[in-house]
Amino acid sequence: MTLKHTDLVHAGRQDLRQQGVHALPVDLSTTYPLPALGCGTASLDALVAGQQQADNPVYARLFNPTVDRWERSLAQAEGAEAAVAFSSGMAALTACILAMREQGSHIVAVRPVYGTSDHLLDSGLLGNEVSWVKPHEVADAIRPDTALVMIETPANPTLKLVDIQAVVRQAGQVPVLVDSTFATPVLQQPLHHGASLVLHSATKFLGGHGDVIAGVIACSESFAQRLRQVRIATGALLHPWAAYLLHRSMPTLKLRVERAQSGAITLARRLAQDSRIAAVHYPGMQTGEQLDLLERQMHGPGSVLAFEVKGGSAVAESVMANVALMTPAVSLGSVDTLIQHPAALTHRVMNENDRQQCGIGPGLLRLSVGLEDAEDLWNDLNQALNRSLHCEQAAA
Repeated sequence: MTLKHTDLVHAGRQDLRQQGVHALPVDLSTTYPLPALGCGTASLDALVAGQQQADNPVYARLFNPTVDRWERSLAQAEGAEAAVAFSSGMAALTACILAMREQGSHIVAVRPVYGTSDHLLDSGLLGNEVSWVKPHEVADAIRPDTALVMIETPANPTLKLVDIQAVVRQAGQVPVLVDSTFATPVLQQPLHHGASLVLHSATKFLGGHGDVIAGVIACSESFAQRLRQVRIATGALLHPWAAYLLHRSMPTLKLRVERAQSGAITLARRLAQDSRIAAVHYPGMQTGEQLDLLERQMHGPGSVLAFEVKGGSAVAESVMANVALMTPAVSLGSVDTLIQHPAALTHRVMNENDRQQCGIGPGLLRLSVGLEDAEDLWNDLNQALNRSLHCEQAAA
């Protein structure tokens, strides 16, 4: 299903006219007056059981109407029955793992994923065991106590695509969680390909302006109830002001994603023809099975790409130091272009050997293209590459 601008503009706003307002309302209350003790007791019981809402919110850790409004808008965008928002993407993933513990403690996962997700799964901090496999090995890794299969597509930071439908077939009755942060619902809707859960670090494209940290899971209402129970118990509810900022960003999501994507396509093509670059990793530059998968599973290659500079870590570090228009910083999906070094930053928490096996080498840089003119971005990157290679030659 192709997500329309109209859907994003109006998602979660259907009752505003009835309320007599045009701008999204924000509820910052931490506690709520109770008309009667019985109302509070019944509402508390309903919310603690995981119901979406009750007659009275009682206390903001249990429910917030601003958060609920944005959750409904995101669920609509993903084609999901429900969505549950958290204080960060990692809080959302943590809640999923905890919510699955009733089914078992074993997780099957495909690398690469975001570095901190990798660390959380591999560390066993939540009492889980993980089997890392290649996409075609999922079926062989399933055990009676397997509670979850996790993939990220496009993968962070190599942009490799994973066939969601193929993984779902292999997983059988085991739920499949797809981290779809890089794609957003504009370019990919995993539930339509058979996935059970969709994870977004909403900090990225969904927020889009570098001013909010959040995570969200889109899923069935039955699983959402379990996630809400975990969220209440752990206190990981998204702050209402963050929910307001996220909802305010929804109408421009498709515009931002498509504009940034056009710039990424231009940069990827130029980098692929540049003798200073050893390799470019971008769904829009792939051939064969990856290209077929892109055309079948996504509505575009996105605005994140990675490239390997000749000269390794020294040149990569110098490029980051010499960009002037781009921002040398972690994160992605902002209106401005961000460049970072995965091996030294976002994926540093991984075991070094695992990083190397995933193709996260010392010369790899990840670029999240923003809304600037592509020519200006290329000029900035070009001068940074020139300076970096000049310094390398001088040092030699």
